Amino acid sequence: MELRHLRYFAAVADTRHFGRAAERLHMAQPALSQSIRQLEAELGTPLFTRTTRQVRLTPAGEFFKGEVARILAAVEDSVRGVHRIAQGRQGLVRVGFTGSAAHTQLPRMARIVKRELPGLALEIHADLLTPAQVDGLNEGRLDVGVLRPPMAGEGLDLRVIESEPLVLAVAADHRLATEPVISMTDLRAEPFVLFSGTSSAVNDAVLRSCRVAGFVPHREHEAAGISVMLPLVAAGLGVALVPASVRAAPLAGVVFRDVAEAATVELALAWRSDETNPAVLAVLHALTPVGSSSDHVAHADEPTPTHVDEVSR
Repeated sequence: MELRHLRYFAAVADTRHFGRAAERLHMAQPALSQSIRQLEAELGTPLFTRTTRQVRLTPAGEFFKGEVARILAAVEDSVRGVHRIAQGRQGLVRVGFTGSAAHTQLPRMARIVKRELPGLALEIHADLLTPAQVDGLNEGRLDVGVLRPPMAGEGLDLRVIESEPLVLAVAADHRLATEPVISMTDLRAEPFVLFSGTSSAVNDAVLRSCRVAGFVPHREHEAAGISVMLPLVAAGLGVALVPASVRAAPLAGVVFRDVAEAATVELALAWRSDETNPAVLAVLHALTPVGSSSDHVAHADEPTPTHVDEVSR
């Protein structure tokens, strides 16, 4: 039994007329009649009763009509699904976010994807530092990373989407909590809470800022992510220099203050250079400003430019 036979049967069942069904199918009536006879012979029962005046469905034909309608609808749905997937308009894309980016970039990106690609689902992996995201991309556990360059390794491309200054996070009862603007030299004697690990872009920016101000920060505590760092600050166990986007997720007991001479940190989209998944490519395209000529796609070992695009405004 072939799919075309089911379509032939459906046409005759709908019109109850072999001539009109043949016209709908753009085929000769004798060929249609022969195909229906072959189908009935394969099923071992007549599907129609034929007279010179009318064509009627047999009880078996009535049942078969409903089943064929369901089968043909399922085939059409499958074809549409294949087209949506091939066009990147259906599927699952796994996105990693560095801690602070989840508070500002995640809502914006999710809104853009929902508007542009409503049939596509995002699987969010939040509070991941850059090295963990690079591993996830290389190992196929992530499709897109929202991370802070630079990133080590090969086979990944990235596009910078934002550059933001570091701000000071201090306990609400800290001596600097009421100062509107703070200088890096004011932090010379302060204990610091830094990110754990040896490959943190934020740590690098903090150390660079302190070095320019003429001191090395005293590493009092380490935190695996923002969700641990801010409670340590609130407890008065140290101060922290964090990306300004962290202000979007305030925590009771923590005050944020601008810092003169503090360095900036970049945020970028990252993906595999050889990516072929249409859904991933569609997400990357949706997150690219229309008509933008300033976006620079860099390989992992290239320096990254600094600019802000539509995603981060």
